[in-house]
Amino acid sequence: MSIPVLPAEPVRVPLGRRLATHAAVGAARVLARRPPRQIRAVLLRVRRGARPATVTEASWARDTVLTVSPRCCGSRACLVRSIATCLLCRTRSAWPVWCVGVLKAPPFAAHAWVEAEGELVDEATDGSCYTRLITVE
Repeated sequence: MSIPVLPAEPVRVPLGRRLATHAAVGAARVLARRPPRQIRAVLLRVRRGARPATVTEASWARDTVLTVSPRCCGSRACLVRSIATCLLCRTRSAWPVWCVGVLKAPPFAAHAWVEAEGELVDEATDGSCYTRLITVE
């Protein structure tokens, strides 16, 4: 894959929100280097007390992450992008479902994404293509 991931809608990001987004992306980059068990444990702690995110909220957070951080636009940046999206949603007391999984049919490909209200948020494929391995709801 070499197709860049772009925001679904252009997002204007004020300075305060830009700083929060940079913090979320920075934390996501650090967290993405940890083993899956530790990532899940940290995200479970962070999500405590949050209400489920709507598709609109999760899409806004994802678009904001993509606008502020060009590194998250890469096709291989799905883990950092999905974690940063969840962390940014959490700043507004919401939490999308964070998922990691693999394609159901060959070739093997791992992917991380977020879901809200039962649907994948701004992904090129639908959820039927993936088998979930790890989730934080």
